[in-house]
Amino acid sequence: MAKQKSFFSFLYFLLVILWSEQVTMGKVIIRVGVVLDMNSAVGKMAESCISAAVNDFYARNADYRTRISLVTRDSKGDVVTAASAALDLMKNEEVEAIIGPQRSSEAKFVIELGAKTQVPILSFSATSPALTPVQSNYFIRTAQSDSPQVKVIASIVKTYGWREIVLIYEGTEYGVALVPYLLNAFHAIGTRVPYESCIPSASDDTEIMSELHKIKKMQESVFLVHMTASMGSRLFLLAESAGMMSEGYAWLVTTGLSTLVDPVDAKVMDSMEGVLGVKPYVPKSIELEGFKSRWKNNFNSENLFGLWAYDTVWAIAMAVERAGIVHSSFLKQNASNMSVDLAALGISEMGPRFLKSILNTTFDGLSGKFQLVKGEMAPFAFEIFNVVGRSERVIGYWTEKGLSQSLDSSSKISHSNSKTKLKQPIWPGGTIQQPKKLRIGVPVRSDFSEFIKVEWDQQSNEPIVSGFSAEVFFAVHDILPFPLPYEFIPFMNKSSRESAGTYDNLLRQIKLQEFDAVVGDTTIVAYRSSYVDFTLPYSESGVTMVVLMKRDERDNMWIFLKPLSPKLWLVTGLAFFVTGLVVWVLEHRTNTEFRGTPEQQLGTVMWFSFSTLVFAHRERPENNLTKFVLIIWIFVVLIISQSYTASLASMLTVQRMHPAFVDVTEIKRNNYSVGHQKDSFVKDFLKKELDFNDTMLREYSTPEEFHDALSSGPQKGGVAAIFDEIPYVRRFLDKYCSKFQMVGPTYQTDGFGFAFPLNSPLVSHFSRAILNVTEDHDKMEVIKRKSFGREITCEDRGPETSSGGLRLSSFAGLFLISGVASISSLLVYIIRFLCSNYPASNTMHEEQSMWLTILEVAKRFDQKDPSVHHLRRAESRVHPVTGPESIVASPETGNVHEMTSNEGAEDVGENQNHDNLTSGNSGTNFIASNADTVAPNTPERNRASPDTAYVHEMTSDEGAEVVVGDQNRGNRTSVNSGTNTNTM
Repeated sequence: MAKQKSFFSFLYFLLVILWSEQVTMGKVIIRVGVVLDMNSAVGKMAESCISAAVNDFYARNADYRTRISLVTRDSKGDVVTAASAALDLMKNEEVEAIIGPQRSSEAKFVIELGAKTQVPILSFSATSPALTPVQSNYFIRTAQSDSPQVKVIASIVKTYGWREIVLIYEGTEYGVALVPYLLNAFHAIGTRVPYESCIPSASDDTEIMSELHKIKKMQESVFLVHMTASMGSRLFLLAESAGMMSEGYAWLVTTGLSTLVDPVDAKVMDSMEGVLGVKPYVPKSIELEGFKSRWKNNFNSENLFGLWAYDTVWAIAMAVERAGIVHSSFLKQNASNMSVDLAALGISEMGPRFLKSILNTTFDGLSGKFQLVKGEMAPFAFEIFNVVGRSERVIGYWTEKGLSQSLDSSSKISHSNSKTKLKQPIWPGGTIQQPKKLRIGVPVRSDFSEFIKVEWDQQSNEPIVSGFSAEVFFAVHDILPFPLPYEFIPFMNKSSRESAGTYDNLLRQIKLQEFDAVVGDTTIVAYRSSYVDFTLPYSESGVTMVVLMKRDERDNMWIFLKPLSPKLWLVTGLAFFVTGLVVWVLEHRTNTEFRGTPEQQLGTVMWFSFSTLVFAHRERPENNLTKFVLIIWIFVVLIISQSYTASLASMLTVQRMHPAFVDVTEIKRNNYSVGHQKDSFVKDFLKKELDFNDTMLREYSTPEEFHDALSSGPQKGGVAAIFDEIPYVRRFLDKYCSKFQMVGPTYQTDGFGFAFPLNSPLVSHFSRAILNVTEDHDKMEVIKRKSFGREITCEDRGPETSSGGLRLSSFAGLFLISGVASISSLLVYIIRFLCSNYPASNTMHEEQSMWLTILEVAKRFDQKDPSVHHLRRAESRVHPVTGPESIVASPETGNVHEMTSNEGAEDVGENQNHDNLTSGNSGTNFIASNADTVAPNTPERNRASPDTAYVHEMTSDEGAEVVVGDQNRGNRTSVNSGTNTNTM
């Protein structure tokens, strides 16, 4: 059957050739060379597509004046043979262009020949990025380079969250050239390439199988294959035999294999079940469908290289016609009869014009829009497909905008996974579960289960992990920019389901590759970072000390001193004295109550200032500056006294507590035991950092054990203190907050973090996500409430340890205001005094010293101010004058005043007309005044005039005052108890 099919194919092509010869009679023939590997699948496919393209083009464009004639050579898959064939075509056949060679390694030398002879070299299959049109103007790539697919591959790897990937490529120029591009792209997205497997093209199956077993032992599960179809087919057959195409593995292939998936053997397709591939997108068109139907009977199916070859022929045919090539020849430089003499190569006369015409050619081909950008095809989009059975299933597309399930951005797409933006693929082993689950180890503990707790599902017997650390992990995982499958694996003995070791043992399982990560209340400490990498912390940090609280004795005889701190007592007493001194200075010259012997004046200063404390002062200030000072000072005294009263009442009524120990030194000096949490790093911390020996350390597991040990105390077999991390201590105090307290310094640690292998790219992603979670206070509050419950408040918890009473800093503002008021008032008074009492220059002798001047000023300050007249007003009462004993004013006498003071009596007589005034101090003075005479005390002075209406008699603290007033004239006479009488 196969022979019959080949016979009919040969007959068909023979008829086509005969028809072409008849049609081309009278046309300009342009010879075009073709260099292919006729033994390869790509070569056979390309030859058929090239021949079909020539026929289809001229069947549609029969009126063209030019015809291209193909001259084909077989490279036999050898670089030297390919170069020899190209040389022969240029020198002997004088072709105007060459299609091929097929492989990148073959094209490298041929490109140099094309540049030398100015013959365009058009390759539809040499996709290596090492070959670029920039290197040679006469190299045109009518296919897409391999480099654009790197972005697509990186997007897929990032989308599925693969943080590690093994690169497998063939050791040819085609395979090696793309590796630097891939490594740079993976580095940019934070994916590590732990191993690069380069398989030489000459390797046999045994060598390939040995390499696959080596990779399998590395426990890697994600692979990227960059190979040609021939070697890639062998690799997947052997990978299936090695058990690496089963569940738990992921395979991704580049365009080198993707463009040839259909033509490969059915057995190879079966071995590639679940593979993801990338290939350039080919838009559907009527021409493409027609081409597929015409060639379906002769070939299994078309591939992309065949479509590119087809379009290449059309581009050459169009360029030849548009360039107007009528006659072309090679300009010979050196004559030679040898067919491979490089020196004898000529230069194509029409080469530059032909090259320009090709570069400017655009049309809609079978593979899509044919348009050259900088000498090669520009990528438009890529398909991402999944090998299912023996066919390809497209699961998404890639453009410069990213991944999507459809190229039609306006259509509504139902994403199966909002993070991947791709349809659900079928992975190797026929599963939809994404391979490479993160194996997360979790500690198993019975105490402090609020942080991490492992329970078991009764039906599935699967572990259920909860607690604060787990909730933080869930929140962080949800905001990762990629999906990350994981499974929790409890670190335990399977038989007893109890912890299999300490936290250090758990973290070392990452180094032993038993776990890919550890999630739990694992503390970040320096020595652990030598075998794991930690994320940023997500909890409070530090190790602290918890001690028992003892109750204060309230029968202390000196407890009344406790409400104020020593500094506040000192400043308050000083303020009392200074304020009293300022008041004395302001009142000394004008107020007799602030005068007397030095002892009396000192007593007055102390008595007056301290009596304001209970507002018991009797001295009445006369100076306005004194009143201003006292207003401020009494307010200060009120605040201090009320604060003192409240603080003392609190001390006497509220039971206060203090810690049994306040620092580590006291505990170590008495050789008391201390406790720590079991299996915690705190034990090593106490030994290395705080110099505790093993005999002083006790291990405890639960908060109840902490409570019992601290309550017993070191004398009864307990401990003096418990050392633990702050998160655990806070949970302990939430339960027993009334009896214990954190004291002493906090020893710095970095808090809880998630652990990963050294240099794991997941660390940076998790750290950034942890920052986003911990900075979201609402989210953290929800996590804490879910893990720890609502915040517990202990009603019986006593106040914190006494800080020594009210502090000076609390009243500094009040003292400052009072001090400013006192000093400013004192300065104003001193300035006034000096201005009016400083000795004048005419009264001072030049030889007098400054000291004498100061003494003179001091003497004047000590003297009573003579310009001040005191009037003491008192409560008054009114009664009529009934007897002759009453003091009566005559018509000639206007008023009579009788006044007394502490130092004597002063009589003043005033004439109605002359307003004369005379004053006297001690003794008895009589001063009478009228219009003409001054008379002594006479009987007439005691006669009452007819117009006397009433008598006012007033009393005060010092004596009584009697006022006689005239009913008509409004005159009055006052008499003070004493010895002096003033008659006016």
